[in-house]
Amino acid sequence: MDLGATIKKIRQQKGIKQNSLAEQSGITQTYLSQIESNQKEPNISILRTISEKLGMPLPILFFLSLDIEDVKPEKQIAYNHLAPSIKAMISEFFTNTSVK
Repeated sequence: MDLGATIKKIRQQKGIKQNSLAEQSGITQTYLSQIESNQKEPNISILRTISEKLGMPLPILFFLSLDIEDVKPEKQIAYNHLAPSIKAMISEFFTNTSVK
């Protein structure tokens, strides 16, 4: 699971500066940087706050963070087929700022 990279990617897609997200989340920019580089593992409360500020439900944030290693070997073929399109659809739904 690459939670830090997922947080960083969503933040960047939404055009949110690191210092701004850190301030909104009540943490330092240094701590957010460490989270995004997977040097620190935040507690669930901080993750919930970050996900709220990103406009992304926490379970969706976790799902987008999944890697092939997180999936049981017998399910990896299905994961490889399904995950890219599902992740793209979910990302588009939660990061698209225009209303259609």
